[in-house]
Amino acid sequence: MGRYTFRLPDIGEGIAEAEIVAWHVAVGDRVEEDGRLADMMTDKATVEMESPVSGVVVEVAGETGDTIAIGAPLVVIEIEGEVEEDDAHIGAADAEPVAAVAVEPVATRDPEVESVAPTPATPTPSVPASPKVAPSPSSRVMASPAVRKRAADLGIALSEVRPAKDGRVRHGDLDAFLSYNAGGGFQPVAAKGADEQVRVIGLRRRIAENMAASKRHIPHFAYVEEYDVTALEETRAQLNEGRGDRPRLTMLPFLIAAICKLLPRYPMLNAHYDDEAGVVTRYGSVHLGMAAQTPSGLMVPVIRDAQGRNLWQLAAEIRRLGDAAREGKATSAELSGSTITVTSLGPMGGVATTPVINRPEVCIIGPNRIVERPMFVKGADGVERIEKRKTMNISMSCDHRVVDGWDAASFAQDLKKLIEAPALILVG
Repeated sequence: MGRYTFRLPDIGEGIAEAEIVAWHVAVGDRVEEDGRLADMMTDKATVEMESPVSGVVVEVAGETGDTIAIGAPLVVIEIEGEVEEDDAHIGAADAEPVAAVAVEPVATRDPEVESVAPTPATPTPSVPASPKVAPSPSSRVMASPAVRKRAADLGIALSEVRPAKDGRVRHGDLDAFLSYNAGGGFQPVAAKGADEQVRVIGLRRRIAENMAASKRHIPHFAYVEEYDVTALEETRAQLNEGRGDRPRLTMLPFLIAAICKLLPRYPMLNAHYDDEAGVVTRYGSVHLGMAAQTPSGLMVPVIRDAQGRNLWQLAAEIRRLGDAAREGKATSAELSGSTITVTSLGPMGGVATTPVINRPEVCIIGPNRIVERPMFVKGADGVERIEKRKTMNISMSCDHRVVDGWDAASFAQDLKKLIEAPALILVG
């Protein structure tokens, strides 16, 4: 028998470490060659680790949420026969031994993977007595501890309950109170739930870190404009009627096409700002990030060279990237390199939003919910009439270090002209 140490391989792209986001094996499990060991996250891409040998898992490097350095031991597998010296054990020059993980071990967060050892039990410190406080109205009412607890769970103030005899509130008095006030707002809204602690790991932690860095470093400002999308929605419906095998057009391909049409005139919006170097890079191509909600959290797949695609091609790419992100199949290349981002909550888009910029970008655009409302519309005869129109607000957040308010407002007004006259989007 021998032991094979599987070290975290070089995943590429200059990655120095990766985070454990899921284990597929535990100590004592048998794993076959090419069997799944763990899912490791680098940036926003998740990479599946597979076993190069068959055997029994005897040691693992930590818990989900722990960070492992490239080249550090991840799993130790007991195999039949002997293995070469380099793989048979963990040398002191490489890293400390990883210990077998039992039930809920305490794992180090050191990227060099130090030894993992269970935390010894410690006696619970005594709790000092609570300071005396003035009695509440409920505490002055005579009742047993069980009755008090039940009243608290039901949200009933004992001072409002009239006892049937001798001034002491009993369970029967609570029952009578509930019966008398049925439907009067005294019933509990919902059952009391248990508190829960959830570790922030993997993609959710990366999102939290990126959003915090964006708000910490970027002076955001927001601009919101209302758009009449009645004509655009009519155009969209007509195109969808004859689409054949092509994907159904939503609002997004039209919005993206309009944005791409305007950005050559507003290059300061399609840019990255390196605040450490003090350099703004304006891009000639539009690599448009498309914020997508997935079971794992928010991801931003990228439509490469969006300016060179027509409506149908944009719709197909939106669907392909959205499916890949939701299924966890999006590659690292598909999740990086955006130059400007669009974020949409679809029918839940609300009246207006103030989206957080996808750093190091300098602008993010968020369409909101389409609603119908009466509006004054001037007819061909010059007379204004009230008509039912479909309207939508579009929100922008910009980096005020790079984008001036005048630039954002001018872009929004030019975008309004395209959206409200969709034929202009389609012409060259």
